[in-house]
Amino acid sequence: MQKIKSLMARQGLKSPQESMAELSPVENLRIPSKEELRELRQQPIDPQAEQEIIDSIGEVYFSNDSFDMVQHELEKLPPELNLQELEEYRDKLKRQQAAVSKRVADLILEKQPSYVKELERVTALQTNLQLAAVICTNARRQLNVAKAGFTEASLGLLANQRRRQLLTGLLKSLRTIKTLQRTDVRLSEMLEEEDYPGAIQLCLECQKAASTFKHYSCISELNSKLQDTLEQIEEQLDVALSKTCKHFDVLHYTKVQMAYTLLGKTQTAMDQLHMHFTQAIHNTVFQVVLGYVELCAGNADTKFQKMQYKDLCTHITLDSYIPCLMDLCKALWEVMLSYHRTMQWHEEQDRQETTPPPDELAASKSDESIVDRSYVKKKLEHGLSRIWQDVQLKVKSYILGTDMSNFKFDDFIVVLDVISRLMQVGEEFCGSKSEVLQESIKRQSVNYFKNYHRARLEELRMFLENETWELCPVKSNFNIAQLHEFKFMGQCRSPSVSPSRQAVSTSYAAQEDQSLFQQYVQDGNPFEMHIEEKEEETEDVLASNGYESDELEKSVYQEYDSDSDVPEELKQDYVDEQTGDAPLKSGSRDTIRSKRKSDYCLNKANAPILTNTTLNVIRLVGKYIQMMNILKPIAFDVIHCVSQLFDYYLYAVYTFFGRNDMYESSGLGLISSRLRTTLNRIQESLIDMDPVGENAGVHAPTEDRKEKVPSPHLSHLVVLTNSETLYGLAQRVVATESLACLAELFESLQSHLDAMMPAAKKPFLQQFYSQEFEQFNKRLGEVSRHVRIPLPVSNVLWEHCIRLANRTLVEGYANVKKCSNEGRALMQLDFQQFLMKLEKLTDLRPIPDKEFVETYIKAYYLTENDMEQFIKNHREYSMKQLANLVNVCLGSHINKRARQKLLAAIDDIDRPKR
Repeated sequence: MQKIKSLMARQGLKSPQESMAELSPVENLRIPSKEELRELRQQPIDPQAEQEIIDSIGEVYFSNDSFDMVQHELEKLPPELNLQELEEYRDKLKRQQAAVSKRVADLILEKQPSYVKELERVTALQTNLQLAAVICTNARRQLNVAKAGFTEASLGLLANQRRRQLLTGLLKSLRTIKTLQRTDVRLSEMLEEEDYPGAIQLCLECQKAASTFKHYSCISELNSKLQDTLEQIEEQLDVALSKTCKHFDVLHYTKVQMAYTLLGKTQTAMDQLHMHFTQAIHNTVFQVVLGYVELCAGNADTKFQKMQYKDLCTHITLDSYIPCLMDLCKALWEVMLSYHRTMQWHEEQDRQETTPPPDELAASKSDESIVDRSYVKKKLEHGLSRIWQDVQLKVKSYILGTDMSNFKFDDFIVVLDVISRLMQVGEEFCGSKSEVLQESIKRQSVNYFKNYHRARLEELRMFLENETWELCPVKSNFNIAQLHEFKFMGQCRSPSVSPSRQAVSTSYAAQEDQSLFQQYVQDGNPFEMHIEEKEEETEDVLASNGYESDELEKSVYQEYDSDSDVPEELKQDYVDEQTGDAPLKSGSRDTIRSKRKSDYCLNKANAPILTNTTLNVIRLVGKYIQMMNILKPIAFDVIHCVSQLFDYYLYAVYTFFGRNDMYESSGLGLISSRLRTTLNRIQESLIDMDPVGENAGVHAPTEDRKEKVPSPHLSHLVVLTNSETLYGLAQRVVATESLACLAELFESLQSHLDAMMPAAKKPFLQQFYSQEFEQFNKRLGEVSRHVRIPLPVSNVLWEHCIRLANRTLVEGYANVKKCSNEGRALMQLDFQQFLMKLEKLTDLRPIPDKEFVETYIKAYYLTENDMEQFIKNHREYSMKQLANLVNVCLGSHINKRARQKLLAAIDDIDRPKR
């Protein structure tokens, strides 16, 4: 207790009694002593009177604690003091004081227990505070000791360690910032190495790191620099993407796509890629054409570079047209091949990315990847037709930019061949029929062919007017397939295939089932082989030194060439033996040859009788068919021109050797009305009957006259009035036989021409062939009026023509895709009508190969077992004809299972021949 009091004394605290003693004298008056209080309590007083006394006290006495009542009362004293009044006023104040004191004493006594209790609490609190003060004093003393002995040293070490760690982190951050500052050097190196994914990955990591240190002021500038670098990478990436449009490289394209994937711009990359392909097509064709134009111009004039591509194409010279076209197609092929390989790359990626993702995060990314792949796939598929359309338009401008009417035929065929190959590329590229290219090349072809045909008719007239109608010595095994112009027919697989695909090498044949994109996916170009192939083609149709090397045939020609060297008895035997004989069977040709060697030139078993003009016409036919084979849209125009070649040759032979002006001044001679109609048709549609120069300079030539040719005139070297040469018998026979040979050529080409003829124009071709036999019969009859055609020769000609016709019919039936019972009956009825007309024209019996046609038509009605036996027994039909027979029966009385069985039987028959 003493300690607490001393502590209170040290803190300036006082006891309640001491505090009371320090009150002012006035305040002491307010608190009565105990005795006074006791007296006051003992004094009886009326409570009401006491209350009235208290109420009479002025309010100013209760205003605040700082109120000075003594000063207040003194100030209230009057100027002149009255003792009695003062004493009365004093008594009043004492009564008021006594009332207040009593009231206070009552209140104190009333609150005495609470006061005592509270005083005890204060005393306890005072004691506790004194104890706390002692404890605090001791703690401060002990803390001072600890501070001096331990805290300052240890905490200093800790502070230094913390400062070291902060500085180490700062150093690491500074080093990172320094590395970020030097990143642009490494990025430049990676871009030079074309490591676009690595560069983008590094740049993105740098941006992420920079965001970590964004509280440094130097980082804001670095962030801007990294963003510029990233934009620069995207620009170089776009340039790298454009390079794939001309030369696709898998590794290069993979890097580019990975880079765009890191950027999250896969769809943007595909949009950019298509834009680059479009630009690549334009730039490629422009540079190729510009190079040739500037090369041919021979000066450094820069005006060509400012021209539009369409205008630039008009400056290509004729000499550079084909090389430029080849280079143009090669360059466009590279672009389309790159697009094709791009699609293959994405298809391969789709197959590899079909594995299901292992977690949700990967699944989310997989969903985004699926959306991107779907977009890319649709974009690439849509781009196929767009790319091909751009290619067509560029090539169209090039095709129509030059007038090709003066091209050489072989050069024009090369152009058609290249465009045909390009259309094949388009079909394989996107399934397009290349209507734009077809229309443009058709326009050029019609224009070219019209001029070419006109020139060839004039050339044919010149040949005919200079023809001496002597035998052209061809080999005995002569065939049109040996001629340069017909090489494509012996090698082609389908009339729609371009000749450039008809190479004879086995290595190329092994690739025929592959598309062009499969054949040239790694190297090579489908437009590199045209000119080289044509240069290697040769032909060998003429006999050595004009004759065969065989001595027997050589002597035969010598006998025929010189009538004076032929013994008279051989001539007589020939006339006697051959006159009046029955028609020869098909196997009688060798008999004729063995009986009389002098029959050589009249016997088709040895060599065809041709003239130089005939051979030229055959070559022209081959060229025309070659053009028709490449470009079907003008097939009808070409066939019409082919028929004009034959008509003009027929008209020339007739006017030279069949017309007799002695009997008919009209110039058509004594002929039947049907032949007269045919010749009149030729004369009206093809022959220009106006004298040369009659209307020259007066009227410009009309379109009708442009397509007509003057009537040919027989060469003055051919004398038909000399009785010693039997009025030109040799020339007449050669002319007639050459005409027959030409007719047989057309018969052999009928199926080929029919396959290329548009359906709407086939009646023209059928009409042309339906009149062949009657015209042939009339021509033979007309020639025989002037010089007798031996019956064996006539029979051989008829046999050969009829046999070819019948086999052509069967081949035509074998091309039918579908046939009903009614259709088969109509075939049989048509053939019977054909036989009836044929029997009126010739006495040759039986009709050659009649059973060959009838048996094939009737085989349609055979059952499955009979059909199988038919296939085994009739080896004279080709595999194609037998297979077609089985196929057309499918669905009528042969099911699919039986069809497979019969086709297998056909294959078994064909296997030993392989």
